Amino acid sequence: MPRLALYTFGVLKSPLTDPARPMREFHESGAAVYREIGRHPGYIARAEAADRGLGARTDFDADWGEWGEFAVPAWYGKGRTVETTALAATLSLWTDLRSAFGPLYTGLHRAALNRRHDWFERTGHPGYVLWWVTDGTTPTWRDGVARLEYLHDHGSAPCAFTFRHSFDPGGAPTGPEGIGPGSDSPAPGSSASN
Repeated sequence: MPRLALYTFGVLKSPLTDPARPMREFHESGAAVYREIGRHPGYIARAEAADRGLGARTDFDADWGEWGEFAVPAWYGKGRTVETTALAATLSLWTDLRSAFGPLYTGLHRAALNRRHDWFERTGHPGYVLWWVTDGTTPTWRDGVARLEYLHDHGSAPCAFTFRHSFDPGGAPTGPEGIGPGSDSPAPGSSASN
C-alpha cells in the first residue's frame, strides 16, 4: 500500500544557536509539537539522526541512516556550521493525505504555524512538498529536496504536490476536498512545523 512522504524546509531568520527569545521559543515549541504529531493516527515515522547527541554537530554532520545524507534546496544560502546553520527541515511518512493534514493544521502545530513569520524568512519558495512512495520505501533527504525544487519550478504534479493541489497514489488529481480548509498554508520544515 502506498505511503505519503512529506518534506518541509524553512530558512530561519537567525541561526539555530541564537540565544535570543524567538529561537528559544522555536526550540521549546518543537519538542511538544513532535510529541503530539507522533501520537496522531496515520503517522508512521520521521527522519531522526542516529547520532544526535553523540557527536553530530549539525544536520549536515548527522548519520540519518536509511533517510540518506542530509541535503538542502539550492536556494538555501546560509551557513552549514554549528554557529551559522539557519534552517529547519523535516522528512516524514504518513498513511494518507487526511492523516498528514490533520495534525499539521490543528493543535500545537497550528499554533506554531501562526508564529512562522517570527522565526522563518519569506523566501518565495514552497515550504513543503508531498509525494507517494511504495510500501517499504524510505524517502531520503535528497528525494525531498528534488521534489521541493520540482514543485517550485513546475507546480504540483503527481511526483510533487501540496495539499490543495494533491494527487492520489495512481496520479489522479484529488484537490483539497475532504482534506481540510486552508490547505495550502505554508508549512516550513522544523520542529515547529512538522
